[in-house]
Amino acid sequence: MDRDLPIERASSSDLMMLATGSRRVPEQMAAVLLLEPGPAFDARSAATLFTRRAAAVPRLRQRLVGTPPGCGRPVWVDDPGFDPGAHVHTARCPAPGDEQALLDLACAIATSPLPWFRPLWSATLVTGLADGTVGLVVVLHHVVADGLGGLALLGALTDGPGVDGATAAEVPRPRPRVAALAADAVADKVRGLSRLPGAAATVRGSMASVGGLRPAGVADNSLLRRSGTRRRVAVVRTDLEAVRAAAHHHGGTVNDVVLTAVASALGGLLSRRGERAHSLTVAVPVAARRPQAGSGLGNRIGIMLVPVPCDGPPRQRLATVAARTRVLRRATTHPPPLESLGPAFRLAARLGLYRWFMVRQRRMHTLVSNLRGPRSPASFAGAPVRSIVALPVGEAGNITVSFVVLSYAGTLAITVTVDPDHVPRPSTLAEDVLGALRELGAA
Repeated sequence: MDRDLPIERASSSDLMMLATGSRRVPEQMAAVLLLEPGPAFDARSAATLFTRRAAAVPRLRQRLVGTPPGCGRPVWVDDPGFDPGAHVHTARCPAPGDEQALLDLACAIATSPLPWFRPLWSATLVTGLADGTVGLVVVLHHVVADGLGGLALLGALTDGPGVDGATAAEVPRPRPRVAALAADAVADKVRGLSRLPGAAATVRGSMASVGGLRPAGVADNSLLRRSGTRRRVAVVRTDLEAVRAAAHHHGGTVNDVVLTAVASALGGLLSRRGERAHSLTVAVPVAARRPQAGSGLGNRIGIMLVPVPCDGPPRQRLATVAARTRVLRRATTHPPPLESLGPAFRLAARLGLYRWFMVRQRRMHTLVSNLRGPRSPASFAGAPVRSIVALPVGEAGNITVSFVVLSYAGTLAITVTVDPDHVPRPSTLAEDVLGALRELGAA
């Protein structure tokens, strides 16, 4: 192996994404781009363009493979039989051809397991929408990248300066030699031993952001029920500057406004079910990124658990949430639990104990992820990108509804993802979120 080529290993969080995936629901995520094509746009030519660009992105040519005994964690290697065309497809949008039909199709694509024998991604160009737009559904397995890494990959695939100047490697890079892997594994173990003196404090710090090792359980309600394999989504959009202004007025962030609105909407849902909740605990993923060798993708995600009030004056609730998240963000300085307790988590997942725990967990009621997308309008194959919707799927345990927030070109899109067996009408919940944003002066 060329000594200049680094060995790219899967992180502890990456391996956890592999371990928690199941045949029921794969740990995958999708981005749905809505394109506004001009008269010269051709779907097949666009698919060919996507194929060429994807071939020039190193991680999209790679597979994660195991190593011999004593050689450490799995490594990313070039797939010798890589065929980018096998990953890019076309489809026709089902009737009535509106955005919801596109999102339903995207859910079906995103919940279909990607083949493990090749790089873990796919792209589907969707034609036949009633208003003449074209959908682009890009699916990644979570082991390839987290949400931030996925957005970085999209930046290499949409139009932009230098994008089409990149070229694919003509010859796959050779796999690392066993001797090199073994030496690297020894060096990794030595680094691990050097961290042992502070390991107990690191674990305590990691677990503090998720309520500690033995937290008091959250109140039980109908939001916490064993989830199935189906997913359905609805999307609500609002002006990003309006949300930012409402947040800053109360010393908070955009995410604080969203947390407040989400809790209000879920409180309304529970009220319609004859239940009462004064507060809900919301899990907020926090990207703990650091410079690293290799692609800079992968996963390094921590979790912040935020108690969010459901009742009381809306602006007072926002101020409360802003104060709580300021304290919690300052405390979230340790590696995420999946990293500090990686081997234990992975063993539990292999034994089926992780899912056993997740369908019984009482640490959170829902999950709200926040991603910062491109600030300026993007395009693909010359077609402007009207909107981008983030669509995460994966093993949800007993979480029946979750949210992901994506900002793009001045618009904030909030995706409501539900198990339709427990929340049959996600559009109603999305409307309630929008109503709560209006109460906060954020819509």
